[in-house]
Amino acid sequence: MSGFEINKILASIIVAIIIFVIIGLVGNFVVKINYDESQITAYKIDIPEASADSSTQKSANNEMIEAISLLLAGASLEQGEKIFKKCGACHNNKKDSKSKIGPNLWNLINRQKASVSGFAYSKALSDYGGKWTFEELNEFLYKPKKYISGTKMNFAGLKDVKDRANLILWLKQQSDNPIPLP
Repeated sequence: MSGFEINKILASIIVAIIIFVIIGLVGNFVVKINYDESQITAYKIDIPEASADSSTQKSANNEMIEAISLLLAGASLEQGEKIFKKCGACHNNKKDSKSKIGPNLWNLINRQKASVSGFAYSKALSDYGGKWTFEELNEFLYKPKKYISGTKMNFAGLKDVKDRANLILWLKQQSDNPIPLP
């Protein structure tokens, strides 16, 4: 390759660069772009808050706990009765029977917390207030001591969400008038 050919190649590259720069300058002059920082250039997308019907929920100690509402429809009463045997050491589930170490669990769902007469509840549970809903029981049975700090209930909790669903479904049936599933 001769020196003349190398000069032609370099000249064409320089001419191409100059043409691109000129096109860019003319384009910016023709289309005036105003960069206004106060102008919003994106769309805001509103994301709704997670409801109680979502598949997980945050407990009082910010752990993610699976929601129980969806699992109750497929829960097993037989398995719930088997799981209650763990609870039966401290709790009674018969109508009008006396409490054991723990309060009687007859008609528990939608009952006010700390409401069994004659049972000495912990101050923490008495002050907590509210009703025993499906989701409240779910969170409480996961880790009772963490959900209501200071409760007397010495139970490690049920880690398996299916076990909690089975037990809660069985407890729902322990009533004269069981409430409908959520």
